[in-house]
Amino acid sequence: MSAPKMLKGLLSFSSMTMVSRVLGLVRDIAINQAFGANAGTDAFWVAFRIPNFMRRLFAEGSFSTAFVPVFTEIKETRPHADLKELVARVSGTLGGILMVLTALGLIFTPQIAAVFSPGSLDNAPKFGLTVDLLRLTFPFILFVSLTALAGGALNSFHRFGLPAFTPVILNLFMIAGALWLAPHLEVPILALGWAVLAGGIAQLVFQLPALRKLDLLTLPKWGWRHPDVRKVMRLMVPTLFGSSVAQINLLLDTVIASLLFVGSQTWLSQADRFLELPLGVFGVALGTVILPALSRHHVKTDTEGFSKALDWGLRTTLLIAMPAMLGLMFLAEPLVATLFQRGKFTAFDTQMAAMSVFGLSFGLPAFALVKIVLPAFYARQDTRTPVRAGIASLIANMVLNVLFLWVLYVLWTTPEVRAKGVFAALEQTPGLHLALGFASAAASYLNLALLWHWLRKAGVYERQPGWLRYLMRLLVACVAMSAALWAGLQWAPAFTQIGQLARVGYLAVLVGGGGMVYLVALLAMGFRPRDLREH
Repeated sequence: MSAPKMLKGLLSFSSMTMVSRVLGLVRDIAINQAFGANAGTDAFWVAFRIPNFMRRLFAEGSFSTAFVPVFTEIKETRPHADLKELVARVSGTLGGILMVLTALGLIFTPQIAAVFSPGSLDNAPKFGLTVDLLRLTFPFILFVSLTALAGGALNSFHRFGLPAFTPVILNLFMIAGALWLAPHLEVPILALGWAVLAGGIAQLVFQLPALRKLDLLTLPKWGWRHPDVRKVMRLMVPTLFGSSVAQINLLLDTVIASLLFVGSQTWLSQADRFLELPLGVFGVALGTVILPALSRHHVKTDTEGFSKALDWGLRTTLLIAMPAMLGLMFLAEPLVATLFQRGKFTAFDTQMAAMSVFGLSFGLPAFALVKIVLPAFYARQDTRTPVRAGIASLIANMVLNVLFLWVLYVLWTTPEVRAKGVFAALEQTPGLHLALGFASAAASYLNLALLWHWLRKAGVYERQPGWLRYLMRLLVACVAMSAALWAGLQWAPAFTQIGQLARVGYLAVLVGGGGMVYLVALLAMGFRPRDLREH
């Protein structure tokens, strides 16, 4: 697939993902306004983060990266009947395994809740609420994984828009749960659990007509011993870990955050939402679009085409990720205040959530570039190398969590609070969750560095000409944008202290002005859109 075709696919995927991510922000606005940041919302975010981790693992990670190369190989070299048989066997086998996993999850829900929310064990109402919510959200794993199967098949036929639009359905269900269903329930927060369950089912049903049009809709069949299924599973098992390091890190952060100040789970979730916009719209979109192209070049042993496709992905990612990182770091508090500070979400919550956004945003370029580099391994059906990088990154994240948390503990806790004991001090000192964001960001750069080292060592990627000039243009544009944002923040008032309309107005000027300075600086340095098409 040429760069113009990949660009067309990227625009299709990104536009639909943009709709989904914007609705995701609307969803969080509705949740924050209805419930605020408290023990109840902390319980929901723990219960939702576990199946949502599986969503990213399957829909944006392991399953797609294992299934698409095999699907593409059969599509390019064998009859359509074999392709249809693969869908039937994979859906039957994956569905059967996940039904058992879901059943086990429902049986052992209290134990799972205890593992991921140890800080709530001493708070019986909060722990009970976490268990109730988790029982509602856990079956989401089954439905979202089958949705990923349908999306992977559609992506292989260059139908990128519909799978990218599918998460909109879940967001609509959750908005309806927060605003409509919650007031009618005795325990309002349970409405979000029911919304996740119903939204997961609706997402799967939504994609079935598109599969029928491609003559790929068929009854699931058990196929554990089928050679193509075994090939997918063999590729998938290592990628379960390799493609999900960032999400595993977030789950580890969930465990530690349960020991911190009440609201930390919610504040971390808000930061994750802000990163999802650039990551989903561009990082995941680029990775999704580039994987079938890299797989095809590998099947045809087209080394030059493989290098050009990967080069295009890297350049496009940096073009978006670098200004997005700087924009989020500079505008963390204005963004959180404008979008979330209303109803039960206070100015204090804004300041705390902004700290999470600032810390995690530092890792945005690494998070996004990993989404591009991983397909270079998976397209060649190399699933072991990313696991090695992932293990190193995971260990680094755990060490850095403790290190950064210790540094902030020493700097921010008072002697009076420390005298009550370590765990009491952690619970009573707001802001310590910032350490978790910085640790995840730093670990992501280690993951990227190791992947890049082994990719270069494999000799499958040849850097295309013009990188030095490209990076110089990018650096100058980012410096100019940063200066503009810094000057704008000196001019603007404190966002937590002004009205909603004023926030919107000032934020629009800051975002629009910063973006305009970035684009003008790029053009002034000689960058043209055709540069991406050519590479």
